Amino acid sequence: QLQLVESGGGLVQPGGSLRLSCRASGFTLDDYNIGWFRQAPGKEREGVSSISRRGGSTKYTKSVRGRFTISRDNAENTVYLQMNSLKPEDTDIYYCAAGLPGFGLDLDVGHFGAWGQGTQVTVSS
Repeated sequence: QLQLVESGGGLVQPGGSLRLSCRASGFTLDDYNIGWFRQAPGKEREGVSSISRRGGSTKYTKSVRGRFTISRDNAENTVYLQMNSLKPEDTDIYYCAAGLPGFGLDLDVGHFGAWGQGTQVTVSS
């Protein structure tokens, strides 16, 4: 059974940093593009960043470009999201998901599956 598990969320002050981890079980992570998404209560889930199977290509939504960095360690079956210079508007539940076959690297929620349970990120003083 394909499963992704997120970790690393928490409470951080504005300007602080967090590193999220997305660990796969039941499948080999390097067979898939992996994306990070976030969602606030009552809002649609939005794409944050994605990375290709071998890590050679990445995508970021405009609001996080220059602050967040996605990376992967296929030997550890894990994808990371390093989040720096965090802002209160980054407060959300963050999810990772695997790219569905047949789609290129993008941030379209509909092109991803095997969603994890999410990890809460709260940026507040």
